[in-house]
Amino acid sequence: MAELEKKPFPPGRYRLIVVGSGPGGLQLSYSLTRLGIDHAVLSDDPAPGGMFRRWPVFQRMLSWTKPFAGVEHHERAYERYDWNSLLADDNENRAVMPALMDGTSYFPSRPEMQKGLETFAQRTGIRVRHGCRWESTRREGEDFVLTTSDGEYRSRVVVFAVGVAQPYRPPIPGLAAVPHYGDFRPVETYKDRRVFIVGKQNSGFEIATGLLPFARQLVLASPSPTKLSVLTHTLVGVRARYVQPYEDAALAGGVVILDTTIEEVMKDGSGYRVRTRNAAGRELTVPADDVIAATGFVTPLRDLPALGVATFGQSRLPAQTPFWESATVPGIFFAGTITQGAAGLKKHGIPSNSGAVQGHRYNARVLARHLAETKFGVPTTRERIDAAGLVPYLLEQLSHGPELWHQRAYLARVTNLDRDTGVTNEGVVPLQSFLDAGGGDAVAATLESNGQGNPYPVVYVRKEGSVAEHAMAPDPLLDFTGGDYQDELRTVLEPVLSGAGSPA
Repeated sequence: MAELEKKPFPPGRYRLIVVGSGPGGLQLSYSLTRLGIDHAVLSDDPAPGGMFRRWPVFQRMLSWTKPFAGVEHHERAYERYDWNSLLADDNENRAVMPALMDGTSYFPSRPEMQKGLETFAQRTGIRVRHGCRWESTRREGEDFVLTTSDGEYRSRVVVFAVGVAQPYRPPIPGLAAVPHYGDFRPVETYKDRRVFIVGKQNSGFEIATGLLPFARQLVLASPSPTKLSVLTHTLVGVRARYVQPYEDAALAGGVVILDTTIEEVMKDGSGYRVRTRNAAGRELTVPADDVIAATGFVTPLRDLPALGVATFGQSRLPAQTPFWESATVPGIFFAGTITQGAAGLKKHGIPSNSGAVQGHRYNARVLARHLAETKFGVPTTRERIDAAGLVPYLLEQLSHGPELWHQRAYLARVTNLDRDTGVTNEGVVPLQSFLDAGGGDAVAATLESNGQGNPYPVVYVRKEGSVAEHAMAPDPLLDFTGGDYQDELRTVLEPVLSGAGSPA
């Protein structure tokens, strides 16, 4: 009992509870604290870090932190080049990651990423009740009651930032008996062996890349053809770092890539036989010494679905509003990787980057302000902008605003235009929320990608209740501040700016 008392946040009732101490939970806690919102943070982990305390298997991140970007590390614009640091309002706590990396790669190692999250939490004073396992949930009146290994916690508002980290295996006969991605053995144990990998997403290609110097043969199989990020021009598809097995398959270098269903995994002596069937109905049985299920992960929601939280898809993501609240159980919110369940517009079929730190860290900051204003009545200030300065301001945001670069067609910079109060900066909000909410004259500026080339600015102008969309041309140097862009945007905004006064 004495040990429990030493930890912060003893069991009891709180204004708000955050479950999870991965990057999503830490970012949300930091942002809530800056807004003066008292809250408790609970985590089963022994220290900050979430899934980065264990994965990726081959110990190197897919997200980069570029040390030399022509921008000082403490500047907000540097966030565009640093995909791994959490966001801080004070210079000394910004861009934690560059100083922790050894310089051998601009992709941090897993231990460096873990150290970055621990350092951010320590420097900013984030308090977490570690070693506190969330076990079940129930409703009592307006409260949610969380049963944990340390006792019961209750609040009217709970934010779950528990990641998408529970291994998933599709119901394929025999697949339950083989190791999952998270159970990968030491790489040397796969020397001169035939390895069959079920799954052709990043995790499957990560394993294949790591095994190239060791395995005799690699077979990667799943029903859908492989997409490559270098062809989609987005994070959709296998990332460039893992493309070598794809090239080896194309050049007959000991890798086989099959677009086929997996019908059955059968034990065969000390090895396996994997029965497959392609779209034409042709069956092929592949012998293997090892089989690995790189079949993804699901969201560990425990009993939340029984409480009414609707989920969808293979990953069992909760259905969410644009502000990451459960679409079916008000008062339950989500942060971190789970926020990819709020799909946004998915223009051109391209999803948000909410599944990665560089995307969901901005979601957490927006969510903190939303909770402060709508759940706790804490107003946040709105900056006034002179009408004459709006065009260069928006173009500067489109060229250098990291939120817009990392969350294209998902987050937008919004300004309200009012004849009496002038131009008011509403900050960054989900684009879908802007389009759905209605209201007075306003402008939302965002970056979008169509999967065919460079991103380009898109401006949504709301006037007298109707919204018009205006796409601007991409720029080969990704700079939208030039005279041509200024003239074009000024013309687009003239109908609404003509009615907006300038504040005194």
